[in-house]
Amino acid sequence: MNKPMKEIILPPQFSRELADIYAAMEAGYDEIATEIGLSCQGCPDNCCDSYFLHHTYCEWAYLWEGLLELTEEQRRGIIERAEKYVEESNRQLARQERPQILCPLNDNGLCGLYRHRLLVCRMHGIPATMTRPDGQSMRFPGCFRCQEIVADKYPQEQDAPAMDRTSLFRKMVGLESRLLGDKRHLLPKVKLTIAEMIVQGPPTVDTPYCER
Repeated sequence: MNKPMKEIILPPQFSRELADIYAAMEAGYDEIATEIGLSCQGCPDNCCDSYFLHHTYCEWAYLWEGLLELTEEQRRGIIERAEKYVEESNRQLARQERPQILCPLNDNGLCGLYRHRLLVCRMHGIPATMTRPDGQSMRFPGCFRCQEIVADKYPQEQDAPAMDRTSLFRKMVGLESRLLGDKRHLLPKVKLTIAEMIVQGPPTVDTPYCER
């Protein structure tokens, strides 16, 4: 008989470390957005309908940490919206379309889990750079509104300020490695939307360190 998989939870110290990483991301975001003159106010777009994939067990567990703080009624409503999201996104993907569906956490224009929103949700919008482990440098231009501002304000895209994500991503990778321990390379890679993380329930792994 197969042993039941145990839910991954974030020990309090891990949760605090992840919150600190997010806080540093927000500070860096605000600094670059202010320098460029980027604001979401009055934007005709809604980033919450963008199709983002997320890639770490620690963020997945952190998301569920937030969900479990909600009332049962609130959580049930989010799960129902997530189920509809997954169904519709699968239909759009089957048609070779990139899904554009409102995130199930968004309720009447506000994130229902704002304090526990994930990395991509916090970083999307501003120009950013990152150095990969192989030494290759990458640059991300930001959202469409940011690109319009940069094109109007700077002679070249590279002249615009950009947030270096490298150190924060390394901290995230280190946190993930410590959380999963020697099971890290045995587990499936995470490549899920927020809706899929919600529908699938808390992440699971058969390791004593992360048991609920």
